[in-house]
Amino acid sequence: MPFEKSRLLRRRNRTTACVLSFLLLTANGLRSAYAQTTDAATAAAVPTVTAELPRDLSPWGMFVSADLLVKGVLICLVLASIATWTVWLAKTFELVAAKRAARRALVALAQARSIPDAADELGRSKTIAGKMVQAAVAELRLSDDTMEREGIKERIASRLERIEAQGGRRMMRGTGILATIGAIAPFVGLFGTVWGIMNSFIGISKSQTTNLAVVAPGIAEALLATAFGLAAAIPAVVIYNMFSRQITGYRALLGDTSAEVLRIVGRDLDRSASPRARAHLSAAE
Repeated sequence: MPFEKSRLLRRRNRTTACVLSFLLLTANGLRSAYAQTTDAATAAAVPTVTAELPRDLSPWGMFVSADLLVKGVLICLVLASIATWTVWLAKTFELVAAKRAARRALVALAQARSIPDAADELGRSKTIAGKMVQAAVAELRLSDDTMEREGIKERIASRLERIEAQGGRRMMRGTGILATIGAIAPFVGLFGTVWGIMNSFIGISKSQTTNLAVVAPGIAEALLATAFGLAAAIPAVVIYNMFSRQITGYRALLGDTSAEVLRIVGRDLDRSASPRARAHLSAAE
C-alpha cells in the first residue's frame, strides 16, 4: 500500500508539472500575440511620411511649383533679360543710323572748300555734323575783323568739343541699364539659389528624412534661379561691351568731323580777305 501511494503521488506530480508547463506555454503565446497586435496597431496609427518626386521638371513646371519668393526673383530676372534685348535692338538701329549719317557728313565736309559750302550741305541738318557747322558759322558771325584768328579758332574748337561730347553722351544713353543688369543679375539669381536650398533644408527638417523627393523641389528652384541669373547677366555684359566698342568708333567719327570743320574754318581764315569772308558768311546765313 505505501508503494502504491508513492506511485500515485509521483504520477500526480507529473500531471501537475505538465499542466503547469502547458499553462506557461499558453501564456507566453498569448503574450507574443498581444505584442504583435499592439505593434501593428501602433504602426497603423502613425502616418507614414511619403513624398513623391515632382513629375514635371521642365522650366515652366519648376517655376509653377517654386516658392513665392523664388517666383518673384525669376520674374525680375526675366524682365531684366527683356530690357537687355530691347536696349540691344533699339541701340543697334540708333548706332547704325548715326554712323551712316556721320560718314555721309564727313564725306560732304571733305568736299567742301569753305564754310559757306559746308553750310549749304549741312547747315539745316539736325545731325551732330550739322550742329558743328552751325556753331562754326555762328562764332564766325559773332567775331569781327579785329580779333585774332587763333582766338576765333579756339572758340570754335571749344564749341565743337561741347557738341562732340554731347553727341557721345546721347549715344551712351540707355547703356547704363546693361551694366547694372550685368552686375547685379548674378547676385539676384544667387539670392534665389540660397532661398531654394533653405527650402530643401526646411523640408528635410519637417519630414525627418533625406529622401530625394523631399530635397529635389528646393534644389530645382535653386538651380533654376541660378540659370536665370546667368541668362540675364551674360548677354547684358556682352552687349554692353559691344556697344562700348561701337560708341568709341562713333566718337572717333565725331572727332574726325570736328577736325574737318576746324580745317575748313582755318582755310577760310587763312584766305582772310576780311570783306570777302564776311560776304561769304552773309551768304551762308
